[in-house]
Amino acid sequence: MALGTVTAPHELRFDTGRVCLDLLATTHPVERLGSAEVLRAWITGSGLVPAGTVLAHADASWLPAFRELRDRLAPLVRGRPAPGVPSYDLALARVNELARAAPPAPRAVPGEDGALVRRLDGPPGRAALLAAVARDAVDLLTDPVVRAGLRQCEGDDCPIVYVDTSRGRRRRWCSSEICGNRERVARHRRRAALARA
Repeated sequence: MALGTVTAPHELRFDTGRVCLDLLATTHPVERLGSAEVLRAWITGSGLVPAGTVLAHADASWLPAFRELRDRLAPLVRGRPAPGVPSYDLALARVNELARAAPPAPRAVPGEDGALVRRLDGPPGRAALLAAVARDAVDLLTDPVVRAGLRQCEGDDCPIVYVDTSRGRRRRWCSSEICGNRERVARHRRRAALARA
């Protein structure tokens, strides 16, 4: 898929366990944030805003800011923290700077059936949404229990980082249906090839 091609919402990943890691996953296997339409689908799909939130004001000018935050997150969550390394320090400073803005203000309102539902006080701005993702990253980076559960997918050429909340902390893949299935198919093919040999 070429950059700029519309990505269907079902092609976006929301299975890493954290919003900031879901943003990081938008680079695999190719650039996913190629249009304002896809960015709006990602914002809604990630849970940053309640379903039905109008995001028409989120245009193509928002893309560089979300991509920049994503690029800053990568060195912070992949591998071990490396304070004193200029790229790490710059990334951390930028995430902290973005986290300073107020995230979108939620409120509880009666839904059609009378049950309370979450809505936003008004249309969320770019800085507010970036702050929500940056704050999620700050929470992740400063929580030793959650950070200890960070895993890099063991799938071939898969850079996805996820939080392993499985029983026994034995999860190997970002998705059993995607990378896990590929591994099982490859294992089956190797066994079949050995049997034929």
